[in-house]
Amino acid sequence: MARSNPVVSGFVIAGGQSSRMGRDKALLTVNGAPLIAQALDRLHGLGISARICGSRPDLGRFAEVIPDNFSRCGPLAGIEAALAVSGTELNLFLPVDLPLLPAAFVGWLAARAEASHAVATIPVLALRVEPLCAVYSRRLLEGIRRSLAAGDRKVMKGVRAAAASLGEAIDLFDVESVAAALRAGEWPAWPPVTEWFRNLNTPADYERVTPLAARDSAGTGAKGGHPIS
Repeated sequence: MARSNPVVSGFVIAGGQSSRMGRDKALLTVNGAPLIAQALDRLHGLGISARICGSRPDLGRFAEVIPDNFSRCGPLAGIEAALAVSGTELNLFLPVDLPLLPAAFVGWLAARAEASHAVATIPVLALRVEPLCAVYSRRLLEGIRRSLAAGDRKVMKGVRAAAASLGEAIDLFDVESVAAALRAGEWPAWPPVTEWFRNLNTPADYERVTPLAARDSAGTGAKGGHPIS
């Protein structure tokens, strides 16, 4: 059984409309399990308690759902609502639609945030910032709330403004550089790092990722992981 981690709380962002997919992404099945269950399991396997953020009461059968306090304001509203109810300083967020993201990386991300004490720990891959797969401090709550109240829904803009209001720096790190510096075996050999943040936004994305995830489940994969200390 995974050890409980009292330092980090986990949240799966699942409040999107799935308009480009044409059906509910959270309930899409990959390797025999819905994406929402896989994301929650990825956190549970690391000893991190997990809830769902987004106004999705229909997902309550999978885990506790935290509804948005600011309606129709996108994932930044989900982050605000999660930070408002969290009982821990650090809070790890995962989007629901990243089936190729290795649990080993998620655990490493949480450990980096614990070690650095940064108010925000956010990966960057191929120059693209991934603010929905990140660790945020509860100290950002008021700043994020101010952004939403002002009508600003952009995640990175809200996080940057909240961090600046505290006089704190954000830890933005390059995933490929980190992966290249680690010893062989610390990351799973499959899938390649370039695929980790492959979102499922359209039916074409789903068709492309499904065989990659099937190969992953036969090997080291995104599903496994070890509790973080």
